Amino acid sequence: MDKQRVIPAISNHKKLKDFLESDLVYGILMNFQLAQLEDLVKVMKKNHKKVLIHSELIKGLASDEYGAIYLIQVLDVDGIISSKPKVIEVCKKRGVLGIYRFFIKDTISLEQSLEIGKRLRPEYVEILPAACYGLIEGIRKELNAKVLMGGLIQDEAQAMKCFEQGAIAITTSKQELWELN
Repeated sequence: MDKQRVIPAISNHKKLKDFLESDLVYGILMNFQLAQLEDLVKVMKKNHKKVLIHSELIKGLASDEYGAIYLIQVLDVDGIISSKPKVIEVCKKRGVLGIYRFFIKDTISLEQSLEIGKRLRPEYVEILPAACYGLIEGIRKELNAKVLMGGLIQDEAQAMKCFEQGAIAITTSKQELWELN
């Protein structure tokens, strides 16, 4: 994943089709129904893509450790993005990429997320919103994790600020930014 600077957040079939036609490898499925996932994952794997699932944004999926086990054992996903520590723990135990996602609303939310991150010791974290790019270096050092930035990335200039500050990648649903790789 470290070689892909932009990770598409795919929320409909048109975006999935565009992603499948691209040279990008990693993609995030979100806002789909649980009943659709099996077919979507198969299509992505058939096209040699790596499947990341945003477990909290799949309709009908429990965003807990049991939902994570289902995604890993039954659907054979490559990774899960979640703000739930138990989900990240399941990923680590099962050798699947677990991306710990957290939102920075204020100092307290930052401190709480860092506390959880220190206990979890994730390899990757996703920080939202991306406008917090000035905090990347400190978070990266504090958690010894690779940082992805997401949420409300408006343009290439903002994406570049994230990269300049130390993010290894951004996650975005804005297709015009998918070409920044």
